[in-house]
Amino acid sequence: MILAPAIADYPKERALMQNLFEQFVTLWVVVDPIGTIPVFVAVTAASTGADRKVIAIKAAIVASCVLLFFLLMGQFLLEALGISLEAFQIAGGLVLFLFALSMIFTDANLVPVKTGDIDDSDMNRHSPAIFPLAVPSLASPGAMLAIVMLTDNHRFSVVDQAMTAGIMLVVMLSALVCMLLASQILKLIGTGGAAIVSRVMGMILAAVAVEAIINAVTILVSA
Repeated sequence: MILAPAIADYPKERALMQNLFEQFVTLWVVVDPIGTIPVFVAVTAASTGADRKVIAIKAAIVASCVLLFFLLMGQFLLEALGISLEAFQIAGGLVLFLFALSMIFTDANLVPVKTGDIDDSDMNRHSPAIFPLAVPSLASPGAMLAIVMLTDNHRFSVVDQAMTAGIMLVVMLSALVCMLLASQILKLIGTGGAAIVSRVMGMILAAVAVEAIINAVTILVSA
């Protein structure tokens, strides 16, 4: 009798852990810390070690703020525009699917950028921490869409959304670590290894996107 409540709570705890793990995987895939490494190495090729550290920290902070804004305000903007979450989920799923295809079939993120190809005036106008690292590399359109779908006010409580925010910050912290250790990681796995990781993440994201579309269509059909 004493163990009964604990046994009854076990399925709930298991479901919660599974949900948190799925959210972590989703956010990890759309943020893609490993895929950011070649981009970071390319745009900071002419920077000193201290400058690289500052750029990495700034990029992680800016990207986190952007995603937190969409977490807090994304659904309010949709409701103000009269867009249902199901419609947004279908559109978001399609965009995430296309984003996943780009991860699978393109090498854009793995092409080194020569410092000579970047005009000095362009570097003076903006920091690489803002563009392209924070947006669109870390806080990508796919990440913005995913964070809104994972914090639906009608399905998730404030506590659930707070946990999602915590997971997002953990992923961003992981991205920061990857950027700080970018040179070492890239030497270890090579551009080929980074390409393999990116493609595997793309396959996972494609499956997540298709499931989001199926769930939204099921809700609309059953309504």
